[in-house]
Amino acid sequence: MRIFRSLAELPGDFGPCAITIGNFDGVHIGHQQIMRRVAAIAHEHGWKAAALTFDPHPTKLVAPARAPRLLTTPEQRARLLLDQGIDEVLILPFTPEVARLTPEEFVHEILSGKLGARAVLVGDNFRFGNRAAGDALALQELGGKYGFSTEIIHAISWRGRIISSSEIRQSIEAGQVSLACRMLGRPYALEGRVVPGAGIGSKQTVPTLNLETKAEVLPKTGVYITRTHEQNSSREWPSITNVGYRPTFNGHGLTIETFLLSALEGESPEEISVEFLRWVREERKFPSPEELKTQILHDVGRAQAFFRRRARKLFQIGVN
Repeated sequence: MRIFRSLAELPGDFGPCAITIGNFDGVHIGHQQIMRRVAAIAHEHGWKAAALTFDPHPTKLVAPARAPRLLTTPEQRARLLLDQGIDEVLILPFTPEVARLTPEEFVHEILSGKLGARAVLVGDNFRFGNRAAGDALALQELGGKYGFSTEIIHAISWRGRIISSSEIRQSIEAGQVSLACRMLGRPYALEGRVVPGAGIGSKQTVPTLNLETKAEVLPKTGVYITRTHEQNSSREWPSITNVGYRPTFNGHGLTIETFLLSALEGESPEEISVEFLRWVREERKFPSPEELKTQILHDVGRAQAFFRRRARKLFQIGVN
């Protein structure tokens, strides 16, 4: 499994490959369906399974005002693609030179010339080349000329919703993290460093881990049931997390504060990932720290009940 950050890094044995092209932000269940198909075709023919994605998102260069906030960093995206059975990921720098390539130049110079594509799989809304002049049908025509087959994968839906990165962003920002989890095929998570807080929690309410993250998409302010993982270790804890401004203490800057439901043994983690599982309530101002602490303990009880129910369901699935 290999990740490359430029065309210059590509080895001579990158191809032949079955490859898919896209931004794949979030690597949701629709993207995962494409990855499984790429891996199956590659395995059938003895090729490599590959994915081509871009950094930055092309819209940031060609129409910055319309550029979406991203669910995943390029590195997170690459890891998730590899988890879906992809052998090689090229994170292609989207430069003005790449943006100026015509659809045929993109196919000739990159897909065929550099990557050795034998089969190319794309979504039905795929656009490529200068000014997005090429679409999936144009790619199909060019494939006949440059020696690869093209397969167009249609979007999938869940309960009447078309699965898309934009739909997932909207769900997360509305606090609907359970819905986002179903569309992603996993919980949405924020990663980052644990930083010192104001010290109020440990003295007046409950001690928390304070997350500093570079994530572009944040859940709506409020309280959530979460699971917290220490980065680069197997330690994890059921938890409850507040995203907000600490109105009881007249806070101003946004904070992400996580209270662990099980004992923290050993040293405090330096880097964590917080998975958002379920919305609990809105953040609100309490008359006193004591009343806030009472509410937090009530929230903790709801979270503990959630994890007990979850454990029973997993046990029942295991037994059956």
